[in-house]
Amino acid sequence: MPASNEAVRAVVERYVALVATGTAKQISELYADGATVEDPVGSEVLTTREQIEAFYATLEPPEQETRLVAARVVAGEAVFHFEVRTKAGDQTYVLAPFDVMTFDDDARITSMRAYWSDTDMTVA
Repeated sequence: MPASNEAVRAVVERYVALVATGTAKQISELYADGATVEDPVGSEVLTTREQIEAFYATLEPPEQETRLVAARVVAGEAVFHFEVRTKAGDQTYVLAPFDVMTFDDDARITSMRAYWSDTDMTVA
């Protein structure tokens, strides 16, 4: 039986929060064994827990805030729009990707694809 919409929504909310304040290990633990990450779409697909954790480790040093803008959860899948505000020196960069995730029966992420490009990043 697929994970409930409520359970998937809770993972999406936790994911968005952890992108701002969590560690790479905490984020990677949201993923099922064998999960894939393609961020952004068109880049190399990450297929191992080690690759996924290393990818999220690049988010740890900067000062960041996130907020969930909108989410749709149906039948063990989610699409959501969120905003990441990253402070670097005197500048604040804003990126608002659309992510698509699939989940297993335990509401662990089995795939994540992020839709954004360099032209989507703005300076606040």
